[in-house]
Amino acid sequence: MAVHWALVCHGLITLTVVVSFLCGQWPIFQGTPISAIHHFITFGAYQYFLKFVGAVFGDKGTNLILSVEYYCCDRPNPILQIIYLAIIGATYYIITKTSFSYIPGYYLSGIHRYTSMLAVGIGILLFLLTSFSDPGTVKAENVSQYISAYPYDNIIYTEKECSTCKLPKPARSKHCSICNRCVARFDHHCGWMNNCIGERNTRYFLAFLLWHFLLCLYGTIAIGLVLAGQLKELRIVHILTVYYGVDNSFGSLAPYIVQWLVGSYNTQILLMVFMAIVSLLLAGFFVYHANLCLTNTTTNETFKWQDYISWQKKLSEARASTAALKASISGMNSEGNPSKSKRRSFFRRFPLEVTETVVKNNVYDKGFFHNFFEVIFPASTRASFLQTKPKSG
Repeated sequence: MAVHWALVCHGLITLTVVVSFLCGQWPIFQGTPISAIHHFITFGAYQYFLKFVGAVFGDKGTNLILSVEYYCCDRPNPILQIIYLAIIGATYYIITKTSFSYIPGYYLSGIHRYTSMLAVGIGILLFLLTSFSDPGTVKAENVSQYISAYPYDNIIYTEKECSTCKLPKPARSKHCSICNRCVARFDHHCGWMNNCIGERNTRYFLAFLLWHFLLCLYGTIAIGLVLAGQLKELRIVHILTVYYGVDNSFGSLAPYIVQWLVGSYNTQILLMVFMAIVSLLLAGFFVYHANLCLTNTTTNETFKWQDYISWQKKLSEARASTAALKASISGMNSEGNPSKSKRRSFFRRFPLEVTETVVKNNVYDKGFFHNFFEVIFPASTRASFLQTKPKSG
């Protein structure tokens, strides 16, 4: 039973930490322990660590930590790529050592020894494609083509020059401070890939997320079928009902079966919990990015639209408040000596409701099929893009 409760606690703690780290900043978690844990993981713990290093080792120790932080967070580096390969390699190795001896089994044929290896290989291939493919770097040779492919909407994108690259900045592009280059249809910089996600490799990134979700789901189900096969082959239900007198019902058998599984196959249970949690997270990321692609929006543009709408709302509120103030002052001046009730009326009228609605006008959203086609077949890979003549400067 001690092992059972240890596994339960391990699963709950892992789930809480992962959800807090990845989702703690979501509005739904504001003011909750999830938000507090997220703040501690992403900010608080590091600040306490810096203070500790400064107190023990002085400024030299603090500067060393800050230089490591700069390399890890602000410069291209393969640290997370190595961690990914270590995770997927170690997970597959543990699965082969703990579960392959039961394959073929009651529910799984021997072919799963090879399909699992193929599935992992395809996952690594998609990882390499996303990591090392060109995300759509804007250069002097192709900047005119990108400007033609992505016209300015004059809302969140206006004609300007990149202050770093000294090139005209196409709409939907962004200069990545980590990679030190402008990327067309910039989505975000992915530390796991050590690469930007942009116009040319968004398709590989989506395929990576979808495939790894299916890979984790496949692993979870396969190990579940291995355990179900062992339950069947060892006739655990028969032994419990005939020799131990346990009632042959789900409610009566479940606690004993769970205890037997946790005691005999704790490594497999841990692997199932780990892969199930990761598959849910990957599913969430995939749905989010797929929705962005099908509406022809990027993560970068999502934040731009939020800033634009927020600014427009504040501007509208300021205009309404100014109009209300002018109307109130005009009314008081026309009456000469306003009464006490008029003064109260002035203060009641001041915070007027804003009637103007701010609408998101995404000119790049041209329908489900066109948006999907644009992601799968990026503009820069088409013949029409390559045949566009650069403007002479």
